[in-house]
Amino acid sequence: MRLTASELQQALSERSDYFIVDIREPYEYEACNIGSMHVPMADISKRIDELPKNRTLVIMCRSGKRAEAVANLLISDFGFHNTRYLEGGILAWRDQVDQTLELE
Repeated sequence: MRLTASELQQALSERSDYFIVDIREPYEYEACNIGSMHVPMADISKRIDELPKNRTLVIMCRSGKRAEAVANLLISDFGFHNTRYLEGGILAWRDQVDQTLELE
């Protein structure tokens, strides 16, 4: 269920069915993002209908902890069985993929 930043980068270059959902708080997302859909963690259940069931969801946060919890929730409670989370979050993305990102 977890996905490293390097694996995600490769998958994005090869596949079009990955759909990234950034669950960080608005101030975190505004400070730095990679162009993903923004749905704060607290709003996930209220905005569940906005998430595509026909794509592989990749949930991301700052370090991966919140994303793992949300991915588990989406799988167990909402039937999004094609869900993964970005291990290490945007911190890992910065370290492994794009060192130019400036975090808050």
